[in-house]
Amino acid sequence: MEIGELIRELRGAHGWSQGRLADEINARCGTTLTREYVARWERGKVTPGGFYLAALSSVLDVPLAVLEDPMMRRTFLTDLAGTAIAPVVASDLLARGFAARLAGGPSVEEWEAKLAAYGTDYMSLGAADIQRRVAGELVVVQQQLDTPRLWSAAARLMTLYAKTFPGSDGAAAVRWYRMAATAADQSADPAVRVWVRGRAAIALGYEGASLGVADMLADQALALSGDRPSLGLLNAVYGKAHAAALRGDRTTALALDERGRRIFDAAGSHEQTSDYAVPWWRLNVFRSLLLARLGEERAATEAQDQALAELPAVLPRFATHLKLHQALMLARSGDKAGGIAHATVAMDALPPEKHSLTLRMLVDEIKA
Repeated sequence: MEIGELIRELRGAHGWSQGRLADEINARCGTTLTREYVARWERGKVTPGGFYLAALSSVLDVPLAVLEDPMMRRTFLTDLAGTAIAPVVASDLLARGFAARLAGGPSVEEWEAKLAAYGTDYMSLGAADIQRRVAGELVVVQQQLDTPRLWSAAARLMTLYAKTFPGSDGAAAVRWYRMAATAADQSADPAVRVWVRGRAAIALGYEGASLGVADMLADQALALSGDRPSLGLLNAVYGKAHAAALRGDRTTALALDERGRRIFDAAGSHEQTSDYAVPWWRLNVFRSLLLARLGEERAATEAQDQALAELPAVLPRFATHLKLHQALMLARSGDKAGGIAHATVAMDALPPEKHSLTLRMLVDEIKA
């Protein structure tokens, strides 16, 4: 079976139009795929490359190997015998989970090592790749939730998984952030309880999505923290700051920025390339967007310069974030066309496999 024919059959099994399939890929991967391009795949005019094969695997709930291997494509639909696609994938995941349970599963130390690796991978890999990998890990750890330390690992994995969904869709990201907070409570670890809530708050606030939930989780983190500075508290404060800025509450946003800078002085990270860290350059990425949203152009430009001075070269996506902040300043100053053009150039310069959901949402904010 040709790849285009399989894509058409899988799309039909989901009851989607070509436009819907394009939208699902764009929402998951932060791309700008069109209905026409999907049609070209299905007609065999264009063959999807590795990045889009991974995206199709994710949104259509089909193993990547099936899309890559012509022999597996020939037999896949026949073997399904009319059953739904999702249960096949679920079966693979369940088998993996129970096999891990029967074998004892990874140790707490192995889970900590996995978390460290995912924290680094998240900074450079696309959402679709991370989502599929972390989903498999969640099925495994779900079978091992016997101790507080394993609940701690699960809560952090769930937070990372939530980040692979666009916050603006409401249901998926928020549901996972809420479950992650509940899982963190089972860990009885104050630092994890605060970090999970703070990470969710900054993710939603930065994306400009579900601001009520961002505020709620940030407030919980602040209440749990008391006066103890931590990275979780730092994230929570900047989550609230972005929510305030988007609501037009300039005074509160600037006061929270000042508070966040004091927390950073006590709790900032030396680690440079992990999602679990907030080093100097990343603090200034948070501040750059916050100040751009507030129209503080001079301060925003200073934050951008500070970020670029220490931003690791292996993380080009974050340099694109800063360019989009500049585009937002242009649009807010009245030059909407210039802002959109600046954003378009920035996104085009970043390889598609490096795009993220958050970047796509920033482009939408600039256009709005």
